Order: sequence, then C-alpha cells, then structure tokens
Amino acid sequence: MDSVNAHLLRETRRQFLGRATRGIGSMALASLLNPGLLSAAPAESDPWRGLIQPLHTRAKAKRIIYLYMAGGPSHLETFDFKPELIRLDGQPMPESFTKGEQVAQLQGQELRCMGAQFPFARHGQCGHEMTSLFPHMAAIADELCIIKSMQTEQINHDPAHTFMNSGTAISGRPSMGSWMLYGLGSECENLPGFVVMTSWAGRSPQPVSTRQWHSGFLPSKFQGVQFHSKGDPVHYIGSPAGVNDARQRDIVDAVQTLNGYHDEAVDEAEIATRISQYEMAFRMQTSVPDLVEIRDEPQHILDMYGTQGADGTFAFNCLLARRMAERGVRFIQLYHRGWDHHNDLKNFMEISSGCVDQATAALVKDLKQRGMLEDTLIIWGGEFGRTPMVQADKGGPGRDHHIKGFSMCMAGGGIKPGFSYGETDELGYNAVKDVVSVHDFHATILHQMGIDHKKLTYRYQGRDFRLTDVAGNVVKGILA
Repeated sequence: MDSVNAHLLRETRRQFLGRATRGIGSMALASLLNPGLLSAAPAESDPWRGLIQPLHTRAKAKRIIYLYMAGGPSHLETFDFKPELIRLDGQPMPESFTKGEQVAQLQGQELRCMGAQFPFARHGQCGHEMTSLFPHMAAIADELCIIKSMQTEQINHDPAHTFMNSGTAISGRPSMGSWMLYGLGSECENLPGFVVMTSWAGRSPQPVSTRQWHSGFLPSKFQGVQFHSKGDPVHYIGSPAGVNDARQRDIVDAVQTLNGYHDEAVDEAEIATRISQYEMAFRMQTSVPDLVEIRDEPQHILDMYGTQGADGTFAFNCLLARRMAERGVRFIQLYHRGWDHHNDLKNFMEISSGCVDQATAALVKDLKQRGMLEDTLIIWGGEFGRTPMVQADKGGPGRDHHIKGFSMCMAGGGIKPGFSYGETDELGYNAVKDVVSVHDFHATILHQMGIDHKKLTYRYQGRDFRLTDVAGNVVKGILA
C-alpha cells in the first residue's frame, strides 16, 4: 500500500487527467477493431483531420504533387532564353555581374560566358520560350506558369534542399509536406498523407537525405513515408511467409495493447502516434498492393506516361502519384536525381530531360482529363539554378551552382496557366523583376491550400515557428 501511495504522490496532474479519460481511449480502440461497436467514437488511429478548421481562405488546391529535380537544372537550357548570352558565348563574363559575388566552385578562375546549348522556340498560344529538350512539356505550354525570377540563399546541395523543403538551412525543422499535413490533415484512410518517391538518371546523382521529408519537431506522424516503385513498395510492411491477415491482426493488437499499457504509465504523446502508425501500417498491407497494381490502367495511359510497370523510373512514379492523388494523399513529392551538371552538360541534360519530360506532361494531361488538375497543384523545379559562366571540366563544359536567379514551373491548383512571371537580367545571372524568394514560394503554396502562412505555427522551445520563418509574401501575380 505504501508503494502505491508513493506512486500516486509522484503522479503528475497531466497523467491523472490522462488516466481519467483512459476509458474513452479504450472505447475508441475497441471501435476501431470492431467499428460497429461504437461508430460515433473517434479512434486514436483515425486520420488526422488538420489543425486549420475552418481554412483561413478559400482553397484553390486540395493536394500537391511536387516534381523535385534534385541537383539544380539549368534555367538557361530549359525556360530562360538569353540571346545576349549566346552572343557573348566564349567571351569573358563581364566583371560588373560577378565582382564580389558568391560563386560556389569558380573562385579565382577565368569566367567565360556560355550560351544555351540547345535551341529555344515559342510554344502554345501563350508563347512560352522553351528548350527543345522538352517537346512534351512544350505541348502543354498553355497549362504552365513559369516563374523566371526565383532566388534562394543556399549554394550547396544539401543545405539548399533543406532550405527549399523546410524554409531554413538548419537541419531538424519540419518539411513542407509535414507542415501541410499538420495544417490540413489527410483525406486518405489507408495511405499516408505525405508520400515521397525517388528516381535517378544523369550525372553523379547527389544523395537526398531522408530528413528532407522529416517532421522535425512536429509529431512524427506528420513525416513523409518513402515508397519504392521497384521491389517492395514500402520496406518491412509485408507479412512474413505463413502469416495471414488474421494472424497479423493478432500481432498488431498485441503490440497495440502493450503500447497502451506503456502510455498509461508514462503518458507520452509519441506513444499515441506509434499506436496510430501501427494501425496505418496494417491498413497499408492491403491498400499499397492495390495502389501499385496497375493492370487496371488502359494501355494508352501507360504509353502516355512511358512506363509499363514497376520499373523504378520517374515515369512510373508519376503514374503512381496520380493514383495516390485519386486516393486522397495530400502531399506527394517525387525526387528525380541527376541534374548536377558541372561537366558534359549537353550530354547529361539530354539524359535527365529525357527521363522527365514525357511523364511530367502526361501527369498534367491525365489529371486534366479526370477533372483533377483544377484542384491539384503541380510544381516542377530544383533547389537552385546554374551559372551563365562555363565550368570547363573533364568530359566537356558544364555550369556551376547558382542562387541569384533560376526558374520553376507550376500548373493547376488555381495558378495562372500559360503565364510567365519575373525576369532575370540579359545574361540570366540576377533576378531583376518580380523577384520570388523561397519564403514567397512557400507562402504562395500554403495560400493556394487555404492557409495563411503567418497563422500556421507550432510552439517549440519557447518560440512559435512556421514554414516561412519570419518572411514571405504571397505572389499574387501568378494567382488565377
């Protein structure tokens, strides 16, 4: 009895209140295992429905598919045509552009201009100037909004990825997809609300750390889940040989019971998250195979994307992204690695663009014909751009990292179609008109999803944090 009294004296107010409502939690778990028992009770494992209720503003988009070109595609070979740079090809880069400027790997070298390595032409009724590398994307030019005046703050890959994904170069902050899931919740019962997939082809694919889709200081249930389009879609989710669904249900129930006992003892929020994630994993054992089984897709759809099945390509990932979007996944991020073209740029640009051009256009067309493009925001771009100056290297010339001006594409989700926004100078070095920072970019994305970026915050270590830190303005000029 003395030991029991001692334990009660040590019990915190929070733990006492938690115990007082434990019966309600047990009823919720029971209703999950047998929904007919208590259909009105919310279960701990129910999908998170979001913090922002009601939305701050009318949402133009319900979901995001972010086609992330990891490595930094050259804007000068894609969407930003610079005749003056072509005229100066091979000549010294004017010092007025570069004196005192941060140039990652060209310090102390003779800087010479390098014109576009591929021809440009105007496409669509909007007249977008686009590279010959993108014939399929050129065919949907009137669906694209091209921002030509992006700027970032980080000149090396990993911190630039971190900044583009989380709004800061400091590791450990929540990613954009985690913020989105925290604010808006999930519309999907049997799949995660934030899914990431990767593919690669091209020069020296830079690694992309899993912390780029981590939840940081947000609860771990908001982190992205990596899927694979070759082999097992999700590691460790399949049942061992000889274990059927009923047996697996018994295992999950036993683990959930043990976690529940531990939660009663310590009242730790992450344990509740663990309980919900185990339940999600069990549901995914049936939903994921259905997701990646594409035998129900017509042959003309497979041909449009340029894939015939689970081959690990960007094309198959795009097809899966559409299928995830149909099932209610909130934030889908597809990384294609291989855009780090310091040398032999002409060869590697052809490889990288050849892997993404057809599937990107197919995704836009497929969503549009299904009536989903209007409320799906598609983003295409990398972590930074490339210098107008040549970086002579073994195997042919290339371009260095560049943060002063680069391009990104958007489509759908209430963004102006067939529209070009912002400008760089005559050599494509500095963004000089309607400059868009990464914080502006994030603020605009949140706005399209119905969120005021200044109001979506999370208190951590005595400070209210947000995706846009202490900056950012909605880029109203690109809104339809």
